Amino acid sequence: MALVHCLSSKKIQPEDERRMMITENKHSQRRAKWWYSTFHTVTVIVGAGVLSLPFAMAYLGWGPGILTLLVSWGLTLNSMWQMIEMHECVPGTRFDRFHDLGRYAFGPKLGAWIVLPLQLIVQVGSDIVYMVIGGKCLYKFMEIACTNCTQPKVSYAILSFGAIHFFLSQLPNFDSVVGVSLLAALMSVSYSTIAWVACLSKGQSSDVSYGYMKFSRTELIWRMFNALGQISFAFAGHAVTLEIQARIPSTPEKPSKIAMWKGVIVAYLINAICYFPVAITGYWAFGRYVSDNVVDSLENPEWLIASANLMVFIHMVGGYQVFAMPVFDLIEKVINKKLKISEGLILRLVVRSAYVAFTLFIGKTFPFFGDLLGFFGGLSIGPTSYFLPSIIWLIIKKPKRFSINWFINWGSILIGVCIMLASIVAGVRNLYVDAHDYYQFR
Repeated sequence: MALVHCLSSKKIQPEDERRMMITENKHSQRRAKWWYSTFHTVTVIVGAGVLSLPFAMAYLGWGPGILTLLVSWGLTLNSMWQMIEMHECVPGTRFDRFHDLGRYAFGPKLGAWIVLPLQLIVQVGSDIVYMVIGGKCLYKFMEIACTNCTQPKVSYAILSFGAIHFFLSQLPNFDSVVGVSLLAALMSVSYSTIAWVACLSKGQSSDVSYGYMKFSRTELIWRMFNALGQISFAFAGHAVTLEIQARIPSTPEKPSKIAMWKGVIVAYLINAICYFPVAITGYWAFGRYVSDNVVDSLENPEWLIASANLMVFIHMVGGYQVFAMPVFDLIEKVINKKLKISEGLILRLVVRSAYVAFTLFIGKTFPFFGDLLGFFGGLSIGPTSYFLPSIIWLIIKKPKRFSINWFINWGSILIGVCIMLASIVAGVRNLYVDAHDYYQFR
């Protein structure tokens, strides 16, 4: 509380001077409709994280698992609403990037250091995880669809997934991936539905058990902490919310927040329809022995499982690009400003290829899906989706102390900080343990 009080009580600069601190993202056209925000939000939220929810439930159990999921859904919907409301909280100015809003709230230097690294970790971390799960789902699809073929190694499938992005990354801007994003959103809903329907049709495994894993008490605590990070990773869309809203036209009579909020509400309803059935039926069917990717636990019918893996693969392709485009834009603008290299085909080719190569290398080096989710979920998504919007809201909006709004924001901050600390430590520890016996580039 002292931190927010200190920040909110700092001397406020004149309005015109504060506006000059914001580096606005100048768009020549803002033509996006409200449903654009729906499928962009679905693409970035209903992603790889949904497939790990039963696995997280296996470590938390029925009560804590469902409660954590419900609280996360509610808190992140609230923080999404806050960001949408603050997009135009200064008349005549649109905060088209998360770090623009952070600079307005915390100051030009402190805001950039607080928000920008977290936003980049969300975007880059999500791309790394998508690289891993996309490659693994491609491998699984090939394994089922072509039983007589010589099966490649998982690492080769991850490399194949990365190779696709060396080409897709050359699409010029965020608008150019609209079709890819729409297809990805459709795929996310489809494979989520397949996952929970298949689990329900299969029924409970003969050896199903809902007791906690047979680990030592210390090991179980580590895994439970990591499960919190996995659930938080399932709500990763906040890092690109303002970039999505930036494409929606806005007038005094009809501000962009109306269309954006309408799209987000539909997206979160779709999110609930996907998340809760997958988490509940996956854990119900397999209990504590469920895989960190619930699709991997399913065996029959093979054609349905192959289809689900192919859909996940397609969605990961689209999701990767939605998270990557703001990163591309940022890097290219920084290079253009600092090195005076003009933006164009050559810069795009070099920068974006290097980025894809980097995420591919990290994904290939640490192909541990569940632990990656927990680590990145705690490190960056915990702050950006749970409590950083609440801190900014307290600074800018200054709700009345001890009001309902005040308590909700402080509750979000407390829960988000706990999730962040627990899952970061557990994620690093579990990655180290899992990597101990992993032979690189096999």
